[in-house]
Amino acid sequence: MFSAPCGAPRQAESSIGHVSGVARYDGLAEWYDENLRGFTLRWTDALRQLLGLGPGRCLDLGCGTGLHFPTLVELGWTTTGVDLSADQLRLAAARDDAVDVVQADASALPFEDARFDAVASIFTHTDIDDYPGAVREGARVLVPGGRFVHLGLHPCFVGPFARQVPEDEVPVLFPGYRDTNWTDDARGFGEGLRRRVGMRHLPLADLLEAFPDAGLVLGRFEEPGDGVFPHVFAVVGRKP
Repeated sequence: MFSAPCGAPRQAESSIGHVSGVARYDGLAEWYDENLRGFTLRWTDALRQLLGLGPGRCLDLGCGTGLHFPTLVELGWTTTGVDLSADQLRLAAARDDAVDVVQADASALPFEDARFDAVASIFTHTDIDDYPGAVREGARVLVPGGRFVHLGLHPCFVGPFARQVPEDEVPVLFPGYRDTNWTDDARGFGEGLRRRVGMRHLPLADLLEAFPDAGLVLGRFEEPGDGVFPHVFAVVGRKP
């Protein structure tokens, strides 16, 4: 659809207004890769089980620095990564030569309808301004029968209203579960990622409702991990 030098992010022409400024994660690519790699890759087995084997075309929606590219390619998927942050995509483009990367807004994807056999959205919903819009776009670019895999922070126990503790302890909750405004300062934040970029909370009902609203049929649900309270929530939707 677009052409660019091998390994260079392609910018979506239809989303120039969204990507011309500085994205929240610009300037944090190396920090993110160093500090979040361990947590992110901890859930690789869950991603494998939820997505399954290719072949086919898979869109990594909000791919960041491309930490999951090797897993997607290993599963046999021809992978395209899309993200708003040019800085994140700089590392993603160097992660795997077999993966194409595109700079674009997740809620305004520069792909034709029914382009992909699968969409994977991995730890993204707290960073996207309009996640239901991103789910609609993901559904639009899916082929009939394709799956949309959501793997992200648990909306009931992780957010601006929750101070995180080790998984063998009980999280500390504060008022604010129903607040869906963007925030960069909350009682639940420590001194890590969220102090740097902020986040938007999406209550569980709103998160789940985004799938049928986008025309997807809700299927598999999971709360991976074995902690006292889950930190991660996963759902798979299928396009009829």
